[in-house]
Amino acid sequence: MKLYENGAYLIQGKDIVINSPEAVAAVASKTGKQISAEEAKKETIAYGILKDHNTSGNMEKLQIKFDKLTSHDITFVGIIQTARASGLEKFPIPYVLTNCHNSLCAVGGTINEDDHMFGLTCAKKYGGIYVPPHQAVIHQFAREMLAGGGKMILGSDSHTRYGALGTMAVGEGGPELVKQLLNKTYDIDMPGVVGIYLTGEPMKGVGPQDIALAIIGEVFANGFVKNKVMEFVGPGVSNLSVDYRIGVDVMTTETTCLSSIWRTDDKVKEFYEIHGREEDYKELNPGEVAFYDSFIELDLSTIKPMIAMPFHPSNTYTIDELNANLMDILDDCEKRAQVSFDGKVKLDLKSKVKNGRLYVDQGIIAGCAGGGFENICDAADILKGASIGADEFTLSVYPASTPIYMELVKNGVVANLLATGAIVKTAFCGPCFGAGDTPANNAFSIRHSTRNFPNREGSKVQNGQVASVALMDARSIAATAANKGYLTSAADMDVNFSKPKYFFDKTIYENRVFDSKGVADPSVEIQFGPNIKDWPAMSALPENLVLKVVSEIHDPVTTTDELIPSGETSSFRSNPLGLAEFALSRKDPEYVGRAKEIQKAQKAVEADTCPASVVPEVKAVMDTIKTKFSDISRKNVGFGSTIFAVKPGDGSAREQAASCQKVLGGWANIANEYATKRYRSNLINWGMLPFIIDEGELPFKNLDYLFLPNIRTAVEEGKSEFDAYVVKDGELKPFTLKMGALTPDEKEIILKGCLINYYRG
Repeated sequence: MKLYENGAYLIQGKDIVINSPEAVAAVASKTGKQISAEEAKKETIAYGILKDHNTSGNMEKLQIKFDKLTSHDITFVGIIQTARASGLEKFPIPYVLTNCHNSLCAVGGTINEDDHMFGLTCAKKYGGIYVPPHQAVIHQFAREMLAGGGKMILGSDSHTRYGALGTMAVGEGGPELVKQLLNKTYDIDMPGVVGIYLTGEPMKGVGPQDIALAIIGEVFANGFVKNKVMEFVGPGVSNLSVDYRIGVDVMTTETTCLSSIWRTDDKVKEFYEIHGREEDYKELNPGEVAFYDSFIELDLSTIKPMIAMPFHPSNTYTIDELNANLMDILDDCEKRAQVSFDGKVKLDLKSKVKNGRLYVDQGIIAGCAGGGFENICDAADILKGASIGADEFTLSVYPASTPIYMELVKNGVVANLLATGAIVKTAFCGPCFGAGDTPANNAFSIRHSTRNFPNREGSKVQNGQVASVALMDARSIAATAANKGYLTSAADMDVNFSKPKYFFDKTIYENRVFDSKGVADPSVEIQFGPNIKDWPAMSALPENLVLKVVSEIHDPVTTTDELIPSGETSSFRSNPLGLAEFALSRKDPEYVGRAKEIQKAQKAVEADTCPASVVPEVKAVMDTIKTKFSDISRKNVGFGSTIFAVKPGDGSAREQAASCQKVLGGWANIANEYATKRYRSNLINWGMLPFIIDEGELPFKNLDYLFLPNIRTAVEEGKSEFDAYVVKDGELKPFTLKMGALTPDEKEIILKGCLINYYRG
């Protein structure tokens, strides 16, 4: 794999000219045309699609309107509640509400099914589409029924990626979907476009997860594609089936890119024909001369079966490399665990080594990444005639949709899998985020799913539990299962892949999916459950802010799973205050209590009473502030909390990573950088200041008070640097906070306190 940071020209989709001072002349000699990089940028597939969806008239400052929206049952209640509070009357574009996360209805009594009934009645009232539990995971339904060539889809799940089908899809926090529901736009600067030039053909036993992990391992740490669009081109694309492309594409989220798009061909056309949607196919190719801001060359034939060890998809090795350096790599993983878990629990992977081989406790093939038809068929071919054994090792397979499941039943694959001792289950995202198949304490799971963050498999450090997940392709998981749990590369298996043809039967959707065809019925009463709560009132940004630092996190990256845990907490996503009780619970159990304590001071201010009467330590803080700022009083100051994290927001798009902090009185985050654009957007949409501080020793510590004078005026004036003070020991110690540029709308959202206030006027 070769990375070219300064970009490259691509001529007629096949000839590469790496960017250099001589590049324009080299392009001219090949084409007879003199074309600048700026002009050639307009010839990428991504530029054309963004231009077609941009309403601003300015291709540097985009205002995008999407063709369709999609959400699942962790996110759609909060989104619709926010939109209702902001004036929603009907869904202006197709909006699909899937139910693939809280599908089991196994925690919290009626609350999960209450959310589902809320979704069904909202689809009827506002004119949407409702997909009942167990029918399809969100992204497979979108591939089968929503994607279209040259279209754009916005989803409230970070793995909203349909680029392999010619659809630019973006995963964002819920407030960005609210804006679309209210006929507003998605406002971003024109993103960079990274060309991913594929050649060759994967070797036998190498699956899409292997290709994806190889790419993630190369580009995550260096930020090579961060907030950019990955555009897959080159002759190697046509050497991959569409299912294979989809499997690579969905994992682009783990690179921290903004979106993805692939050139399309007759195989994609056949995909649409199989699904009865021929009219949605569009041939997409870069223009005669296209320029990419950065560029990657990847020879698919060089990729070997991969594994991403705990606790990140970028912690990658070839399986051969792991087996050859087993104890050293396992020791490294254990040391990473000590950092991630602050020494509270001990992960012991080296005990998994038996007779020099790594023994695995669990295999999972599931969800939007693993549950595809070809993945499961190939896994079944590897396992045919084998047994997974009667020891600790278990294998569960989740087809990504009921149509896939139906075809696997018809062609005998399900029977073959069941005969091995594997279990085949319904379409469900649970294993990916800790709501199903949680391993035993200290167990090691291998999964063809999307993420392997700490605790994401469902263990609870606060209860003394620990488990871990490695990401692998379905084929190597099957090879491991065939060897009864001993880690095995699929390349080491002698197998003939049968490659059965896929037949899509939409009958199940016609029988079970509610589709309003875009017709709203205002007479429908929305069905609420007792757990579905409105958002609490939120104040506008005050002129001055007193912030208490209530959590300080120095991990290299902090995931949204650590900011708000997944798993059974997802059952409270319809209850803002209830969910907030879980914020940072697996990372910093003291956070919630500390945030709520300083929030009392803000509530006192709002009630026009003395904040020191409820938070006595505030008196000394205010006395110190008044030595320099004598006009400060409870009439012009607000109180709240902030956290520091080195690089927060990797992973999930879920807005609750920010909203939970907000409803607990959070006014800001302070970071060296933000892991993703979507997390920063979530902070802004919930009225929180996304501050940046230079790397190095912090001027403050956990539990310190900070004072930000004239912060409202500074935001109004569009400043990028802000005066701040540490208030400690009777002194004000100055330091500087920074913040990236805000759009005019983002500025107003922060000033008014949150997106809901912004739309209420």
